[in-house]
Amino acid sequence: MNLSMSKDKSHKPQLSFKDLQSQIDNFREKRDELNNKTKGYINSLQGIDSEIIKSLKAAKDVYKRKRDYWNKKVKELKNKKIEYKGILDNLIKEKKKILKSRSDNKGPKRFISIKMIDRKIDNLERIIETENLDINEENKIIDKIRDLAEERQKQLTAQQIDGYYKLERKMEIVKINLNKIYEQLNKWSNKSQDNHEKMLELYQKVNELKDKKKLMEEELIENKKAADKYHEQFLEAMRLKKKRFKGRKPYQHSTKTRTGQKTRPKYRQSRKNNELINKIKKEKLVTALEKQKAGKKLNLFEARLILEQSGK
Repeated sequence: MNLSMSKDKSHKPQLSFKDLQSQIDNFREKRDELNNKTKGYINSLQGIDSEIIKSLKAAKDVYKRKRDYWNKKVKELKNKKIEYKGILDNLIKEKKKILKSRSDNKGPKRFISIKMIDRKIDNLERIIETENLDINEENKIIDKIRDLAEERQKQLTAQQIDGYYKLERKMEIVKINLNKIYEQLNKWSNKSQDNHEKMLELYQKVNELKDKKKLMEEELIENKKAADKYHEQFLEAMRLKKKRFKGRKPYQHSTKTRTGQKTRPKYRQSRKNNELINKIKKEKLVTALEKQKAGKKLNLFEARLILEQSGK
């Protein structure tokens, strides 16, 4: 509502002192409510900024660091796996050469697994222990066991001579180490993945907080505009009150001091005070901008100064 006096007084009757004072109180109350709401917005925005900084720090200094650590360990282990697979491939090639030399009559023509011989001996011994045999049957089984034992020793000697036995042992050791490597790879890869997912969750949280902050900043700007509107209406009503009802504002009249000297009207003092306040606000604005640039926390007064400056 425009409170300036109209030239055509017949169409816009003047407000009474009481009504005008009521409007002033109403504008002041609404302005103060919105200013308190602005303070709440600023506190919330500062809380969001703090949470963003905290989340980014945790994502970078905790989960990214751990993920990179386990990725490095996985990379080293993969190189080790390649190394052991190369060793196993060479042992397999060497084994094939030995077997080929045997097939070419350069070594024993027939290779029987020592484990297979041991199983046959165990089965024959079990028969003697569990079945009711006569002396001839038992002697025949004992002869078979003796023959198998001789064959076992022959095979063992042949393997030791041509290196086959040692080769088999090496291959077993390499396979055991490879299995351990695969287990560790799976374990460390899972740790890396877990930390990577937690890092991504924090970055997602930061993006959501930034979106929330953007919406809140828009609400803050609208709230500030509304507060400024009521403040302007409040000032306009105060100017009208001073203009129309000077006689009811005793602080505007000159008064005498005890020495008999007249004091300066208070509205002149107010003007001087306003100039001083504006000077202080300019100085505070410079300080607030420096704090904002350095990423330091702003108080309500500093934040409002920056918002007023950006809105000009």
